[in-house]
Amino acid sequence: MITSSIRDNVAAIDQGIDLLGAIGGDRYTQRVLVCFNSAAGGHMRHVIEHYLSFLQGLETGEVDYESRPRDPLMESDPGYAAGQLTAVKQRLGEFAAENADRPLRVRVETAPEGEPAPWSESTALRELEFLLSHTVHHYALIAVVCRLAGHAPVPEFGMAPSTLRYLKTQTSAACAH
Repeated sequence: MITSSIRDNVAAIDQGIDLLGAIGGDRYTQRVLVCFNSAAGGHMRHVIEHYLSFLQGLETGEVDYESRPRDPLMESDPGYAAGQLTAVKQRLGEFAAENADRPLRVRVETAPEGEPAPWSESTALRELEFLLSHTVHHYALIAVVCRLAGHAPVPEFGMAPSTLRYLKTQTSAACAH
């Protein structure tokens, strides 16, 4: 299970690296009003910083997705963001299967205003599954922002790896008939 989770996260990261190599700085930072005035760069930074929070949490035992630096360079420079994603990919590739059940404390985002955010119990594998879902969700938003800004990512960008595998089986089945 852990190897498939790592594989799928790495596949999603590879999608991001490919997009960052193709998008160009102007489109990466272009804000699109109808998409909550967001830019591809803001979403990409958000995704990368979640991975970095997870990787830091593997070292400390605590993952705090809200304590992110919100690095403006990641939002404005697609080359820098690609370098960050490449580093994340490498660190995920070093993730050992025995870490799957490693307990982690994760700060949840549901605290009422003015109260400290509580911590919940999780595992490394569960957080990898969250990161994949989170990444696919933001990639889908990035795809919309890019298309509205005049850059069409590959059709598979922002699709879950499980969906891509399913579509491939459907194509194979259709070709067999």
